[in-house]
Amino acid sequence: MSKSAKLAVLGSINADHILNLTHFPRPGETVIGEQYTVAFGGKGANQAVAAGRAGAEIAFIACLGDDAIGERIRAQLARDRVDTAAVETVSGEPTGVAMIFVNGEGENSIGICAGANAALTPACVARHQQAILDASALLMQLESPLESVLAAAKLARAHQTQVILNPAPATPLDDELLALVDIITPNETEAESLTGIAVASDDDAARAAEALHAKGIGTVLITLGRRGVWLSEQGKKGERIAGFTVKAVDTIAAGDTFNGAFITARLEGKSLHDAVRFAHAAAAIAVTRPGAQPSVPWRAEIDDFLLQQG
Repeated sequence: MSKSAKLAVLGSINADHILNLTHFPRPGETVIGEQYTVAFGGKGANQAVAAGRAGAEIAFIACLGDDAIGERIRAQLARDRVDTAAVETVSGEPTGVAMIFVNGEGENSIGICAGANAALTPACVARHQQAILDASALLMQLESPLESVLAAAKLARAHQTQVILNPAPATPLDDELLALVDIITPNETEAESLTGIAVASDDDAARAAEALHAKGIGTVLITLGRRGVWLSEQGKKGERIAGFTVKAVDTIAAGDTFNGAFITARLEGKSLHDAVRFAHAAAAIAVTRPGAQPSVPWRAEIDDFLLQQG
């Protein structure tokens, strides 16, 4: 890639407050919890951390609240090799929050407050446009305001910065935005949301990929969970690239880890196939550990894992 192979990530930051209890409280009931943890999350932050730990030179465009948890998250991002100069602190707003109850059966009930994430407006994008202009690639998700994702994509396209979109959570998108995307990385549900094609087989994945190519997207990666990834380049025959078999503890942030590691490998000049394999390795390590960002591997761990695979 041109420029100096920098990565810009635009996206969300959340503090996940997780309370484990025997059963969900009924209205008016107080239940004594068994375990309480606070973990850092949000798709944007997870992907930024995954890229930073994998070795990318990365600038993160995001918004934090003017609170203690925001300060802790900013410090953690810096330790994870993420440049936070374009992470704004929003006065009078809390950092984005996910309140998660987990019952004895492992089911969860979640409430989310966007908080400072809502302040990631097109004006905020414009203030930090230099981070996009200086980058070789821009990685985004859909937990940020859509008009801001579109504004960033237009900026990137105008300055030859490659646009990678992880269209999660599943959201209907205008063709105007899709036409600005160079690489898209939906899972099966998100691919169906964008194309109307249910992805239950390799043939379905191929048809969904063709539908996305028809909207102007050159490279499509449809993540298929345990079955791996369907990789399709416009004008070429697609292929399924299997992942690695590991004993999973939880799959939180596996997709985010894949995305951050994949684009890091591409920025280093790896082929699409090798970049997918590198990202598979990072995600395989992540699912063997609990939590979102705590599960994300460092570069040395990914390299060691791949060496062991031969």
